[in-house]
Amino acid sequence: MGTVLTSVIGGARIPAGPRSYRSTDPSRTADLVAEVALADAAGLVRACRAARAAQDAWRDVPAPVRGQVVASIGRLVEANKPALARVVAREVGKPYAEALGEVQEIADTCAFFLGEGRRLYGQTVPSEMPDKQLFTFRDPVGVVAVVTAGNFPVAVPSWYIVPALLCGNAVVWKPAEYAAACADAFYRLFAHAGLPDGVLNVVYADGPETYAGLERALGEGLVDKVGFTGSTEVGSRIGELCGRHLQTPCLELGGKNPMVVTEDADLPLAVEGALFSGFGTAGQRCTSLGTAIVHESLHGAFVRLLDEAVRAAPVGDPFEDVLYGPLINERFAGGFEKTLGWIGGRHAVHGSSGTGRITAANPRAGFAGDPEAGLFYHPVIVDGVGPGDELFMNETFGPVIGVVPYRTLDEAIALANAPGYGLSASIYTTDPAKVFRFRRRISAGMVSVNNSTSGAEAHLPFGGNGRSGNGSRQSGVWVLDQFTRWQSMNWDHSGRLQKAQMDVLEIVPDLDFRL
Repeated sequence: MGTVLTSVIGGARIPAGPRSYRSTDPSRTADLVAEVALADAAGLVRACRAARAAQDAWRDVPAPVRGQVVASIGRLVEANKPALARVVAREVGKPYAEALGEVQEIADTCAFFLGEGRRLYGQTVPSEMPDKQLFTFRDPVGVVAVVTAGNFPVAVPSWYIVPALLCGNAVVWKPAEYAAACADAFYRLFAHAGLPDGVLNVVYADGPETYAGLERALGEGLVDKVGFTGSTEVGSRIGELCGRHLQTPCLELGGKNPMVVTEDADLPLAVEGALFSGFGTAGQRCTSLGTAIVHESLHGAFVRLLDEAVRAAPVGDPFEDVLYGPLINERFAGGFEKTLGWIGGRHAVHGSSGTGRITAANPRAGFAGDPEAGLFYHPVIVDGVGPGDELFMNETFGPVIGVVPYRTLDEAIALANAPGYGLSASIYTTDPAKVFRFRRRISAGMVSVNNSTSGAEAHLPFGGNGRSGNGSRQSGVWVLDQFTRWQSMNWDHSGRLQKAQMDVLEIVPDLDFRL
């Protein structure tokens, strides 16, 4: 590409600095997608100041009008859906069909929230005093700083940015630098919907500079809310930083998502669900299947059928009809190779003709494209994992799932909760009693029944507990509580001072009465 992507602050591109990042196509690592100029901590602070300067005017735009801007964003996204999906597939290696679905998620989010501009309801509340009225109002929190990962480079940012804008906040967004071309396309669509300058700012920066800038911006009172999607380790640091300023961030972190397959499950359906949730997006979803916990009576058949399905699934070029493409970049490939090192001698490995990177010397049957050109890895099923294994206890973020048998549902639930994450969980069963017993005791914020661990909808709350987040929720009306603050107002028009809990009319009952 002939141009260098630079941050956008106050509606203007800032000059490129001395530090840059080369974003390449992970399916063809020699192919440069974007040269990205990286801002420093001062650049992030500058963006927060620009957002602060723009926020008051944006707050004063009536909420239904802000909803119309969201509607325009949605229409622009739908009109540019194939083009944006191609950028996503090229820059992060997501299969084009999945990339189309990701772009649709932005449109769905806009379709939901455009109406919320006319439904940012407060309430009129009855008072205990005569001639007095009580009210509640939703107010924007102010400036929102959003930091997102690149595995869902456009859908997840929309979960933060669309409702934040709708509620009257100005936004500073720090996307993943390895998904900068996706972020640039996303920003241009939003800007052309008519957002005033400074209401949405984009800062390209690496992790250390982002943290330093956020620390300074919070210290100067420039940021009122932080949204973060990424690893549990970084999320805990963000949470600690915000806690110093008595702020509660919106944290959407990692997952080690279990799938319980009971003895009465539809086994082919469970295998299909495991294939998609374990290996779709190359296992690089926060909701990817971590461990299949299978009743001992079905364990052998489940492993055999899943092994057959995974071996038959096409892998390779994301613009072909494949289950998954490459890992996102070299950093994620290195992390996955570390994960493969957790496989021990007591584990049984299934799913492909090899493990590790797919090459001419380590081939996979039916591979689509040139394996030597990109960061392609064999899918791996590891049977025999357990609570003593790092592979069982930690998020793996790659095309690998573990399998473990169980005897009782109580044991299955204990295994499902053992890693301490709490994002998504699935159960395959035909017994409603098992469904509700599982739902009641599983720690996950999201539960699927006879469906995969992956698959969000724009009007359902998304988020986790434990190592997966701090209980905050995105999507649907629930996210409004992240980007608004409740304000109460009482209006006494009696002409005299009425003291609550003191000057209250008392009607005296006869509590000694008996029939």
